[in-house]
Amino acid sequence: MVVGNVTNEVDVVVVGGGPGGYVAAIRAAQLGKKVTLIERGNVGGVCLNVGCIPSKALISAAHRYEEMHESHDMGISAENVKLDFAKVQEWKDGIVKKQTGGLGMLFKGNKIEVVQGEAFFLGDNVISVSSELQGTRYQYNHCVIATGSRPIELKTFPFGGRVLSSTEALNLKEIPKSMVVIGGGYIGVELGQTYAKFGTQVTILEGSDMVLPGFEPELTRYVGKNLKKIGVEVVTNALAQSQTQTDKDITVTYTVNGEEKQVTAEYVLVTVGRRPNTQDIGLEGMGVKMNDRGYIEVDNTGRTSVSNVYAIGDIVAGPALAHKASYEGKVAAEAIAGHPSVIDYKSITAVVFSDPEIASVGYSESEAKEKGIEIVTGKFNYAPNGRAQALNKGEGFVKLVAKKENGVLIGAQIVGPNASDLIAELGLAVEMSATLEDIELTIHAHPTLGEIVKDAAEAALGHPIHSLGK
Repeated sequence: MVVGNVTNEVDVVVVGGGPGGYVAAIRAAQLGKKVTLIERGNVGGVCLNVGCIPSKALISAAHRYEEMHESHDMGISAENVKLDFAKVQEWKDGIVKKQTGGLGMLFKGNKIEVVQGEAFFLGDNVISVSSELQGTRYQYNHCVIATGSRPIELKTFPFGGRVLSSTEALNLKEIPKSMVVIGGGYIGVELGQTYAKFGTQVTILEGSDMVLPGFEPELTRYVGKNLKKIGVEVVTNALAQSQTQTDKDITVTYTVNGEEKQVTAEYVLVTVGRRPNTQDIGLEGMGVKMNDRGYIEVDNTGRTSVSNVYAIGDIVAGPALAHKASYEGKVAAEAIAGHPSVIDYKSITAVVFSDPEIASVGYSESEAKEKGIEIVTGKFNYAPNGRAQALNKGEGFVKLVAKKENGVLIGAQIVGPNASDLIAELGLAVEMSATLEDIELTIHAHPTLGEIVKDAAEAALGHPIHSLGK
């Protein structure tokens, strides 16, 4: 590592330019701090470059391609629909470029210094940044660590050749004829479903008894039904054991209930989780406390065991969500500036961009019951909704979970079209402790999918308008 003398003194150093780091940097700058952001790759991190944004672009393209083949009910048909995947990738990359370019403008406008290179903590509030050409040291008053995470690599399925991580899967030059996905979590389902819609024969191997473990089965069954519809084979309780590769394909040996089986495909995509990037950056020497999995221990402001060092995003406990990291970044920046800002995950949402989409916030019905909370629930299906019928997408439902004593909303789950957008209203309702009556009395525009939320509130209150009550 090449390092030089201390040449720069800054108020706040942010290590990592992903959705947590760049938000922390911008908010700190807004609060009057002199900020330097260090990023070893492209600003925007995994999310903007090889995660959230490019994957949603491919998902959108896959939906459009599928709709062009399946709009016969509307009287629309097309012959010889062509897929130019190179053009799709070019379009996707253009979106990424716009997003990261926008960040550059924001950094400049907020007078944030952006330094590219590898960061290493030297102790005594000093961090070094090295690149191939030079090294520089920065002395800081406060630091925010936002180094993110990377895909977990299985020992028997190391990345390379025909074994892909999500990063490589998003940048394939051609549509594979076949693909095995190891891991049926949200990344595996989203990418597996996307390539299946483009024409790939997809097999998903999931170690638990259902895809998307962690979500309620009444939500995931809609996704399972659609996976089957588009020809995806889902094998549950399956454990991948080994692989053999040729120059044309890869064969995966796996077990199901003790029985050994094999499947051959052009590629294998491994999506079994992510690992925090906390190694080899000098944290141990600083005295930053971490657990045995490499996650940094923090308080409710993001402060680590070192009083002037904060950590946010995928490197701290909780789900690896971009919006969680952004939220934590704002709190950390405000805490550094002396504001009474603390982290509260009550209204954090989780979204799967599957088909149909799944979104949730707060408690599910089963979680509330496990906590001993007396609840009332309201559920309303997409099917009767006029907008859903006009979209020709009537599968799914909205479910609300509220305290029985006062009707305060404590959770919501949605499966269906635009669930990722509809959950925002319910996230706000949970955050502000709104009641079922608050939601019911909010006039929702007609005809919209948002009316399903109001219908679910009416159902919970016992007087549904658009369905027959019990």
